[in-house]
Amino acid sequence: MNKKIRGCLLSLFILSSSLLAANEVEVKSENKPESKENIKDDIKEESKDLLDFSSIKDIIKKDGLEGELKKKQDEKRKYLDVKKLKDMKRFNVPNQDIFWSFFSELWLVKNATMLKWDVHKPDFELEKAFTTYLESQGHYEKKIKILLVDTTEIAHAALPSNQDEFIFILSLPFIRTLDLSKVEISLILFEDFIRVKKGYFKNYILDKELENFLGSNFTGKPFDKKMIDTHLKKYNQVLFEKGFSFQEQFETTKELDILLKSDLKMWNTYLTLLEKIDALTKNNALYKKYGQIYPSPELQLSWLKPKGPIL
Repeated sequence: MNKKIRGCLLSLFILSSSLLAANEVEVKSENKPESKENIKDDIKEESKDLLDFSSIKDIIKKDGLEGELKKKQDEKRKYLDVKKLKDMKRFNVPNQDIFWSFFSELWLVKNATMLKWDVHKPDFELEKAFTTYLESQGHYEKKIKILLVDTTEIAHAALPSNQDEFIFILSLPFIRTLDLSKVEISLILFEDFIRVKKGYFKNYILDKELENFLGSNFTGKPFDKKMIDTHLKKYNQVLFEKGFSFQEQFETTKELDILLKSDLKMWNTYLTLLEKIDALTKNNALYKKYGQIYPSPELQLSWLKPKGPIL
């Protein structure tokens, strides 16, 4: 047994020695410096790779792929610029040319509950009648909106609007109480038409702050809602509190006097209308504020009636 064990151990020792010797040879072989010929071959291989890459670039240029890529990049840049400009336009404030009708309509919406303009009303064809009357006075192609309101807070008014656009408020109880004809209603609206064309209402609303705001852009800034609300309140001041000045009403009445004198029948109808309104404001408590917004019809009559008899 001892001889067999010793023989096995000896065999294992010889085998291990052989393996170690073989590994040493391989390590030496791996650590052996490369020859000059091998280094030159590697440099040639790398140069070949560089030449191949240049060839690929030449092929890309020849096929127009590089120009196509630049074109795509330019198109993308242009698209992004247009998109950015389009996004910025969303924050544009309307300029004066298109601001006033929008602003007046905004005031009407905010005051819908008080004005009651959204209730069902019969169609009196007032817009058609008034447009015909305006044309008889030489005013053509005007966009007219007449809003009948079911309130006594406002008898009649013309709101600031865009060029050749006119927004009128007319109280349904007012015209029914006076039992006004379409001709008389047209004369009331014509008075408001003259007043708004002179810019009295708009001039009261517009100030330096609002003027600078119109046409501006608020990209990246909060919208100035407080400033809008402040100027909407000025509508209330004109229509419910302050009204128009003595001088403004005098100028309006005298202009109507000149325009209506060419048709004495219409001029007399206007005088009769003012007499009706005068009696209403003196006898009906609901219209006591009328003389606060518009100087009294009695005063208007004194401006219109001749001092002596008409021969």
